[in-house]
This record gives sequence, C-alpha cells and structure tokens, in this order.
Amino acid sequence: MSCEINNNNTMDYWQFSIFDSQESVVRACIQRVSRAQVVVENESVGEIAMGLLVLLGIGKDDTEDDLVWLANKITNLRIFEDDQGKMNRSLSEVGGAMLVVSQFTLYGDCRKGRRPSFVTAAPPEQAEQMVERFVQLIQEQEITVSTGRFQAQMQVELTNNGPVTLWIDSEERGRPK
Repeated sequence: MSCEINNNNTMDYWQFSIFDSQESVVRACIQRVSRAQVVVENESVGEIAMGLLVLLGIGKDDTEDDLVWLANKITNLRIFEDDQGKMNRSLSEVGGAMLVVSQFTLYGDCRKGRRPSFVTAAPPEQAEQMVERFVQLIQEQEITVSTGRFQAQMQVELTNNGPVTLWIDSEERGRPK
C-alpha cells in the first residue's frame, strides 16, 4: 500500500495494481484442490489427487531467482488444515502433489481496448524452459509433480477444496510487509 499527502494535508491511500510495475514477474494462481486433471485431445496428460493446482505465468524478464523464490514460497505455504481445522500445514506436510499448468494469459493486460495485450509474457521458448525449471525445483523438494502440455489446447478440471485460491508473484519478495 502507498500513501501521499494531498493538498488538504490528509493522506490518500491506494492499493498497488498488478500492472503498476513495468517489470514482469513470475505469476502464479494457486488453488488448493482435492483433485485436478489436464486433458489434451481427450487424453489425460496430468493429474493429481489432493494438493495444489498452480497456473504459472512466466514474464519476459523473469530470472532463476524468481523461480527459486516462488517454488519455495508455494511449497511452504501453510494452506492445508491441521487437526483443529486451521490452515497450518504445507503441501509437503500433508503429502500432497502439484499440478503445474503454464498459462501465459496471466500476463493479459486489459487496460486498453477490448483485446488483452501479452507483451510482457515470455516468448514460448523461454517460458517452456522456465516452466520446466520450476517443475524441477518442486521435484527437488520431493513433491510429486504433474504438468499440462506446453502450448496445447488444454481442458483443466479441478475440485477446489475450500475454496482456497491465492495469487502470488515474485515481485512480492522485494516488498516490505
């Protein structure tokens, strides 16, 4: 949140928009699921039982550091219920899996006109390599990972548990609380 003093010596507050920064960041929409599956041409190409569905957007200026930070952040989020029903357990603590689906449309900028602009999304070759690296970072934490198929027309099926849906981007690592 930011503030400034206006002409009346009072403070005006406003929230940051995801489009305020000109830098791109790795973006993820995370959904806690009891099951999720990706289907391409009537074939299941990836599926999990309990865990997280991660829709992952890669920006053209993203780095390895962004991927490492986001992989660690997501796998350690305490968004699964403990014995008292409180969100207090991480993905690894509950033995959950992750379904990672590349989604460049998370970079859709709809501020002008009626058709989204995707100029800050990474080109396909770069995005595919970075998604594969993200998956590798998750696997290194001994979490089972399934994926969609890069650049395919996918049908994503899920049962959202909660529902719990979160938006995280790597830009958050540099912001104060």
